[in-house]
Amino acid sequence: MLGNLVQLINLKNMIRIDTNYIIRYLVNDNVEMADIAENILMTKNVFISNEILAEVVYVLLGVYEIKKEDISIQLIKLINFKNIATSNHNVIQKALELFKTKNIDFVDCLLCAYSPQDEIITFDKKLNKCVASSKV
Repeated sequence: MLGNLVQLINLKNMIRIDTNYIIRYLVNDNVEMADIAENILMTKNVFISNEILAEVVYVLLGVYEIKKEDISIQLIKLINFKNIATSNHNVIQKALELFKTKNIDFVDCLLCAYSPQDEIITFDKKLNKCVASSKV
């Protein structure tokens, strides 16, 4: 829905970062890169797309074996920085909250979070259950 897209005053000054910047910032496994990433994330206007968030979750879960709850908490903090923009803050925040507690992957949590405003059709039983519970 177009009304729910990010409304930014000046898109030309917005930086889009990739997954590696967020991973370096959160994991701090390369101090030099983590410092560069932190500087960008703290001082610049940054846009983080849903695709990047999904990849961050995938990497943190699969490569770093970080718990879903910890991932969710850290990403909620990140998307709430005043200089960080996402496609739909409320939906992404809801998806990250669902991700903490639901036994579905992050992309399905995103779809579930969109379900109050958009019709979601799927053959996935767990996603259908999440969608049904979010409409109550």
